[in-house]
Amino acid sequence: MIALFYLLLIEQILQGLYSLWQGIVWLRMARQHLRQPAGFYTPRVAVICPVKDLEKGLEENLAALANFDYPQYELFLAIASAEDPAYRLLEHLAANSKRPVHIIRAGPPKDCGGKVHNLRVAVEQVGSEFEVLVFADSDGLPPRRWLARMVTPLADPRVGAATTFRWLLPRRGGFWSGLASAWNASIVTFLGEHDRNFCWGGGVAIRRNRFDELHILDAWNGSVSDDYSMTAALTRAGYPIVFVPECLVASPVELSASKLFEFTNRQLIITRVYAPKLWLTAALGHVFYCAVLLLGLGLFVNNWAAGLPSLQILTLTLFPVILAAGRGVLRLIAVIDLLPEWREKLLTYGWAWTLLAPLVPFLYLYNSLVAAFTRRITWRGIRYELISPQQTRILAR
Repeated sequence: MIALFYLLLIEQILQGLYSLWQGIVWLRMARQHLRQPAGFYTPRVAVICPVKDLEKGLEENLAALANFDYPQYELFLAIASAEDPAYRLLEHLAANSKRPVHIIRAGPPKDCGGKVHNLRVAVEQVGSEFEVLVFADSDGLPPRRWLARMVTPLADPRVGAATTFRWLLPRRGGFWSGLASAWNASIVTFLGEHDRNFCWGGGVAIRRNRFDELHILDAWNGSVSDDYSMTAALTRAGYPIVFVPECLVASPVELSASKLFEFTNRQLIITRVYAPKLWLTAALGHVFYCAVLLLGLGLFVNNWAAGLPSLQILTLTLFPVILAAGRGVLRLIAVIDLLPEWREKLLTYGWAWTLLAPLVPFLYLYNSLVAAFTRRITWRGIRYELISPQQTRILAR
């Protein structure tokens, strides 16, 4: 048992040191992007955002989408029907916005995700005069510079799409919101200057002709995941996806334990269906981390109870924990630079991304195990069964 512990420990230390180095590289990349100008590429843009139900901060979030510092764009808000509680808020925004705001009533989804259905109907109503489509989520709060930065990479016609990611912020503290924020942060640094990027539906920019060329509307047929389906279409065609770290979207959250597990389980179930190799690789990595900690703590308790030397085992067991916290510190430093308007809140809740980072692999392992045994998720009040990437069954509304 002790030999297995040391073998796994060496693997985790080496992996942790490599991840720490990658964190330093990511920090450098983020700062380099911040020094780059937005550029002069300013095509006409349609910003498309699906909306469902009233949620905390919705009015502020949608107002931000209508107030980008960008010359040529219009906002398209897609909602199922006028009966949705958020519909009057959309009408108020459209009536008072200096920017053109279009409300798209998409109707209820049929055999696909509600978000995907709203997006499909909205895209079909966007006129041909818009050169670029930008997709955003209603639960994020992007800054005024966001849109100009998002479209800049598309000046290169070889680029398939530009994407960013969310940065969850505890709205009022709390352990479960903090754990969700730490869980999400580990995904952010997976994106970078390489060919393994994926589209995140809350922040994607793509040329309209590229969108049509890849038949992404068809790729969304039967899908519950707009971003994984778009990523697959771009990957098959060989188009690169460029990550734009300076467009990271702050998303304040306030979650209970049940909402945390619903959210994280849903993400891993979707990954299991749409990207099974990624799901398996991540699950195995988390198994080794958790095994080292549990095995090390077990050996420590056993030796301590037997009166044998045990402190060195506890010290070695905590080494991967320290490395995980170190990666959290590097992420926090980078995000303070990327989201300067949120600096005070980031520092206030810095414990979430540092002290809770060592717990994240245990949550991921639980999510991965749940995803191994079910394909059913709940999203915005709708219950789905994910039969395949191209087939979704709606179980309950």
